[in-house]
Amino acid sequence: MPKLIVVTGATATGKSDLAISLAQELGAEIVNADSMQLYRGMDIGTAKLSLAERAGIPHHLLDVVDVDTDVSVSWYQESARAIIDALLAANKSVVVVGGTGLYIKAILDDLNFPETDPAVRAAITTEAEKLGNEAMHKRLSTLDPAAALAIPQENIRRVIRALEVIEITGKPYTANLPREASSKYPHAKQFGLVMDRETLDIRIDARVNQMWQLGFVDEVETLINQGILDGKTARAAIGYAQIIKLKHGEMSEPEAKEDTARATRQYARRQETWFSRDMRIQWIKPGAPEERLSTALSSL
Repeated sequence: MPKLIVVTGATATGKSDLAISLAQELGAEIVNADSMQLYRGMDIGTAKLSLAERAGIPHHLLDVVDVDTDVSVSWYQESARAIIDALLAANKSVVVVGGTGLYIKAILDDLNFPETDPAVRAAITTEAEKLGNEAMHKRLSTLDPAAALAIPQENIRRVIRALEVIEITGKPYTANLPREASSKYPHAKQFGLVMDRETLDIRIDARVNQMWQLGFVDEVETLINQGILDGKTARAAIGYAQIIKLKHGEMSEPEAKEDTARATRQYARRQETWFSRDMRIQWIKPGAPEERLSTALSSL
């Protein structure tokens, strides 16, 4: 029987490496569940695997939209499920990999978000333009702490959407997320990679340094020319937002680099808290790559 496996966890914990190893062992294909790796050209700042690093394994939902395009969770849900269902029907195992909690939740469970209300959306958007991202995110934290964990304040489009859903339904945004028992894929196996915070912080700082060495600033310059400033989602990505401020003279380069590392560490904390609530996840502790692979295979 083909298998559906999810590999998740905080950023910089080694998810991609384990996903590649599992796919090689099982003859599986990989589906991306990182909201920013959907975008063409956002490579260095999202730690997207190169073609060589993908080891010949087909990867889906990588490089599928331009940076001036905004995508919704419902669009991702429909796209990912169509790919997964087609692969499973062809007797092909699937490894989903990524750290965007809402995307993984959208694959596994039924999300029941209401349609948008233009009047409510416009009012909240106007307020956000007046008060700023931080104030709107604080409001979301008060109304729905779990949603605030999943949505960074930099992604004001999704903050506004969450506040809109709360306004329309009178319930927390995450009240629309079903319990695990309603999973569309009840036999899916989820693995989460966990790492102590000191080690993870060191890995994050090293990754940010490497991104700068690989030409992250030049990548963002290219994307500015390709229209990233016209997209609310892509331009809010960690690292990209800081370098855009650098390009606009709002930050020095050392400040942009340090703020990228700081924001990434904070994001990792939010990911840990979000995923810790899902009792379906089997956590795999740090170890050599072959040890992690062995642990995962023995649980299938």
